Amino acid sequence: MTSKQTLCEAASGRIPADTVFKNGKIINVITQEIYAADVAVYQGMIVGIGSYHGSSEIDCSGKYLCPGLMDAHLHIESSMVTPCEMTKSVLPDGTTTLIADPHEMVNVCGSKAIDYLLKAAAKLPVNLFVMLPSSVPATPFETNGAKFEAEDIHTYIHHPRVLGLGEVMCFPQVLSGDASIFEKLELAKEKTADGHAPGLSGQEIQTYACAGIATDHECVHFEEALAKCRAGMKILVREGSAAKNIDGIIPGLVQSQLPLDQFLLCTDDKHLEDIWKEGHISHCVRRSIALGLKPAAAIAMASIHTARTYGLTGYGAIAPGYHADLLILDDLENFAVSSVYKDGRLVTPQWMEQLEDIPIPADLLHTVHFQEITTSQLALPYKEDMHVIEMVPHQILTKNVIAQVPAKDGLFCPGDGYTKLCVVERHRGTGNIAIAPLKGFGIRDGAIATTVAHDSHNIIAAGDNDQDLAAAINHLKQIQGGYVIASKGKVLASLPLPLFGLMSTASGKVTSEITSKMLKLAHEMGIPEYFDPFITLSFMALPVIPEIRLTDLGLFDSTAQKFIN
Repeated sequence: MTSKQTLCEAASGRIPADTVFKNGKIINVITQEIYAADVAVYQGMIVGIGSYHGSSEIDCSGKYLCPGLMDAHLHIESSMVTPCEMTKSVLPDGTTTLIADPHEMVNVCGSKAIDYLLKAAAKLPVNLFVMLPSSVPATPFETNGAKFEAEDIHTYIHHPRVLGLGEVMCFPQVLSGDASIFEKLELAKEKTADGHAPGLSGQEIQTYACAGIATDHECVHFEEALAKCRAGMKILVREGSAAKNIDGIIPGLVQSQLPLDQFLLCTDDKHLEDIWKEGHISHCVRRSIALGLKPAAAIAMASIHTARTYGLTGYGAIAPGYHADLLILDDLENFAVSSVYKDGRLVTPQWMEQLEDIPIPADLLHTVHFQEITTSQLALPYKEDMHVIEMVPHQILTKNVIAQVPAKDGLFCPGDGYTKLCVVERHRGTGNIAIAPLKGFGIRDGAIATTVAHDSHNIIAAGDNDQDLAAAINHLKQIQGGYVIASKGKVLASLPLPLFGLMSTASGKVTSEITSKMLKLAHEMGIPEYFDPFITLSFMALPVIPEIRLTDLGLFDSTAQKFIN
């Protein structure tokens, strides 16, 4: 008897179900209905909705049943822990499926990072799928650790956990018709290609969508989302630790009364302590409901819409033949998750504690290579009118401002709201160092530095004096990557992130505790409370986000796609 025949035996009632959820109200994300019925589960699959009896019966006591939540686009690296440790945090919160773009780790170690992630995914209870990085490096305007070319995509594209091509960040290459990116898109044409198109408009959107790129998660307001939606693109509404776009998009979506099947939810980049504090995709659903979306619609954006976009048959709904990834909710308005079931099994603290990381190859733990720097290497000659990277509150966008900055002895001297920003190449030992004025960061009497610097992940540091900048940067070599805070020439605190220079090998609890203490310390040094210092700093080197960035090769106008100096 085939597996489907066996499932049908249970669906027909000829053999008892393993588990039946009784007295619950089902949220049907396909029809947008809510109604009372039993849910029968056999061998980890839903076999029937109606009236059933099973070997085990769970009384839902009038509570709601909804499908497990799906994060349509995330970078696990942003949690700063291993996939195993992240699973321990997101699965109990109700996220049963993760669609990961590992371009952060691949920028450091290439295909070795893909091998690591696929092996880790096979050992986890969460459904972890992979989008193959399309833009490694994201641009030719920075130095990264490895390349991931069309031949690499060909190697992995048919792997069952691979759903398609990761965010196409090199949108200028798409718009100009560059052959290399179209070769990658062709390899993934039978699957989904994710987009990354901040600020594109008019004919640019038409060209980008015509290339076969199906999604975008960079919309910051409803009008931008609508323009891309009209071009046939799926919109992944993002709410992470740094970029928070739900409030900018959902109210317009509610008011417009547009069909919602083109809209999904994702986190993109979210730190572990934020997941613990407010939830993972559950927070996206909760906030969307608070802004006026009907609960069933918000849940559909985090389940069936995602499954259909990425070809995940049998995921994302409570229906026969679907995986029994289920949440029991106390109420809908607050989206209060009472319990989580993965393939019909209750997710318990004991189960999560039993999960173990796979062995990590040694070369993935030693990726920081540079000669220690001196303060003299951090001098920035003063010019009367200098380009300044001006931060935009609550966004990862920046402004390209020309201003007169403080100076002393012919050199830029941080002060009056200006900080010194530095990028140091750490992969190939090139010795590249770039420096620019940064406005809005606010740090006083010290410096912070990190090897998390999207997307090439060189060292990025910000401070108000060269002594502390050098101390923080050099300490990163000793700990092989991570976070560092220095003041008065000494290291005050550090968080080692030796896996790719991006992720901790410690537990989520230990990593989060250290991170929280460092964030508190950073804010005490004058960095505004409304943003995460390390996450925000990590985006200051990303040359595909408008308007201006700093890479190891120099100050870069990301709107014009050319170096300023």
